[in-house]
Amino acid sequence: MNRGEVHAWNILDRQPIIVKWDEGVFTEISATNKKPEQDKWIGPPLVDLQINGFAGIDFQQDNLSVDQLIHATSGLEDAGCSKFCFTLITSEWDLMTERLAKAKQLRDKHTKLQKSIAGWHIEGPFLSAETGYCGAHPPNLMLEPTEALLTKIRDITGSDPVMLTMAPEIEGGLSAFSTARELGFQVSIGHTNAPDNIIRRVTASGSTGFTHLGNGCPAELRRDDNILWRALDSPNLKYSLIPDRWHVSPSLFRILHRLINKNSIYYTTDSMAAAGSGPGKYQFGHLELEVGEEEIVRLPGTANLAGSALTPINCIRYASEMLRCDWQDTWKNYSIIPAEFMNLITGFKIGAPAEFVEVETNSNNTIKAINLHRY
Repeated sequence: MNRGEVHAWNILDRQPIIVKWDEGVFTEISATNKKPEQDKWIGPPLVDLQINGFAGIDFQQDNLSVDQLIHATSGLEDAGCSKFCFTLITSEWDLMTERLAKAKQLRDKHTKLQKSIAGWHIEGPFLSAETGYCGAHPPNLMLEPTEALLTKIRDITGSDPVMLTMAPEIEGGLSAFSTARELGFQVSIGHTNAPDNIIRRVTASGSTGFTHLGNGCPAELRRDDNILWRALDSPNLKYSLIPDRWHVSPSLFRILHRLINKNSIYYTTDSMAAAGSGPGKYQFGHLELEVGEEEIVRLPGTANLAGSALTPINCIRYASEMLRCDWQDTWKNYSIIPAEFMNLITGFKIGAPAEFVEVETNSNNTIKAINLHRY
């Protein structure tokens, strides 16, 4: 269907709206006084900047296929996510770059994957090797982020959007942030124990993210000086949070939303293969992880979390539950804000691609179903 229109409630402002499209782009977006007949909501699709795998598919494998990528992408679409950053975590450098090149090749050959894989997120190996701060990343594989290594990533990805998570305090870290920006990467601080002055030097130089705040650090921290306080005290950061109720506790989640400007927060699932698949054993790079009934993903024999089994639509559900607010109030943080941070085209704009989600609710405003539409 190349042409159509829909009359529903706008998720972003809760007002009635009429949206029309033709030849795959929005042609009219207008408010109306006429109320929709059903509890039907429309809004921009969800956007996730950190997907390590989904629906039983591990993105860290060497023999990833088109069919596997399409399966994972279809699962994300069923959960309302139209665009995501394919994420690779710390491994042997040659393996990482080979996996990135293979994924790029697969994506570029298939239209569906081109629409869904909006960019790449490289989380490691330019992280802290310090115990607790490296998280599930093997500390022995950390590398200095030289210009040659960063240029290799750009050579593989071409002009695609790339997010690069790094620890600025490591050897060569500060200069790497500068080089990454020159190469057109979106930079994000993460898995770090950087002192305050180092963080501020990074944020003073341009747009900067902070990858999954509250994670990538030891479970126990000094109360007077720690990476959480330093990150919260630094200006111009865009913070990602994982709303699965485990990576960040409900009380901390609410506190962070009171301390941080809402437009400086975006959500991510940080999902791995178990997301959308249920309990069981799953591969995550070099690790075999077991996921229980509560969908908690931990390193074997430890309390350390390793990715999540969270699905995109449950990201919205759990975020609103923890904040004790309507789900509509959290939508922008998982759609418009991450898309803008990575300079992706999405949202309700005339001339933009006709992509939107349709959400059905029951009488108490609980989400019953979600459908992603692309024309």
